[in-house]
Amino acid sequence: MEKVEVNKKFLWGMATSAYQIEGAVEGRGESIWDRFAQRPGNILDGSRATIACDHFRRFQEDVALLADLGLNAYRFSVSWPRIQPDGTARSHSERGIDFYNKLVDALLSKGIIPLVTLYHWELPQSLEDLGGWKNRDTARRFEEFSSVVARALSDRVHHWITVNEPRVVVELGYRDGIHAPGYREKPATLRQVAHHLLLAHGLAARAVRQESGQSAQIGLADNCAIKIPFSSSLEDVAATRSAWRQDNEPWLDPIFKGVYPQDSHPAVMAGDMNVISTPLDFYGLNVYHGVRVRASPAKWELVNFPTSHPRTTMGWPVVPECVYHGLMDLHDVYHPRSILMTETGAAFRDTVDSRGKVHDPDRIAFLESYLTQGFRAKKEGVPLTGVLVWSLMDNFEWERGYTQRFGLVYVDYPTQRRIPKSSARWFRDYRRKTQ
Repeated sequence: MEKVEVNKKFLWGMATSAYQIEGAVEGRGESIWDRFAQRPGNILDGSRATIACDHFRRFQEDVALLADLGLNAYRFSVSWPRIQPDGTARSHSERGIDFYNKLVDALLSKGIIPLVTLYHWELPQSLEDLGGWKNRDTARRFEEFSSVVARALSDRVHHWITVNEPRVVVELGYRDGIHAPGYREKPATLRQVAHHLLLAHGLAARAVRQESGQSAQIGLADNCAIKIPFSSSLEDVAATRSAWRQDNEPWLDPIFKGVYPQDSHPAVMAGDMNVISTPLDFYGLNVYHGVRVRASPAKWELVNFPTSHPRTTMGWPVVPECVYHGLMDLHDVYHPRSILMTETGAAFRDTVDSRGKVHDPDRIAFLESYLTQGFRAKKEGVPLTGVLVWSLMDNFEWERGYTQRFGLVYVDYPTQRRIPKSSARWFRDYRRKTQ
């Protein structure tokens, strides 16, 4: 491994989301994912997140795992319906607030920095019944929720992520119907849903800033559509940047410039763009894979990876250079103050051997190659300030149920036993070598 040197403020951590790990559904309101999972055929293995990893009851054990692995950061999300069962200020759960207070205190007692995600796809079903993200009012309800959470935690939490992957909410939840709430909407509706999500992001950023003051570090987590040049030719490089702009400007121009591209304009009310373009302290980039692009008579075209190309069990190609190009394009075009890799990781077929160990050399190779490309970009001037691996432990992988294992810690679901995989120890040692 090439020597990597970062300062002591660099964040080394892992990430999770509430719905995927917490369980304890009796302690919160119904979410859109609860309703979605009830419909036959929506979840690959027919499972639900009723128990998941039982993190709600086992969080102390999980925090101890993070500490044992020598990490200094942990990204988790707050379940909106656990705090506000009906999604509004009318309902308020002290038990929910108490849980996250205890989690934050446990992390800080181990010297672990908490990074709180406010929306990781867990919309209260009661708000969906009123139109969900098709309803502009949902953004205002999210602003209220964000204020409640910031008021409770901001004396100890200083890193905030407003919304996780808003484009996934739109594309998989409202266009393709394979995520909750499971719609197949027309383009005009999709543009409006995207606008409401971006508006919610901006309103939440302002709400957190108002409750937290200047100590807050605020961003969002986005899975930019990453493009990789098919070759180093000037033509392919230019075509790749053109393709990158086409796919990312509808999301990034509003955030960084306060405008929409001319061909992707939703209905906008006065003041919306100022809210959406509220200045951020960092931009979170979720990086898993990318697509190759080359020049063509039509300006650019995609080049598929061969069927023999290495892939994860999600079917995603293993493409380490996507990290470098994803970071460089974001930095070159929009110049964020800092960039945090808020997710990167891979699912593989992990099994427990006869000695009770889980060896995952494919994941180690994946992480080492992806991190190498991240630090390559950092050396070339990208303000990379941290890396958060997805995920701390195996969990409920949305429409795939429990068929995919992303964790660096293996979870035996019937017993809830946690087993750190070889990759967990590797990541601990990798971090130590940077100090």
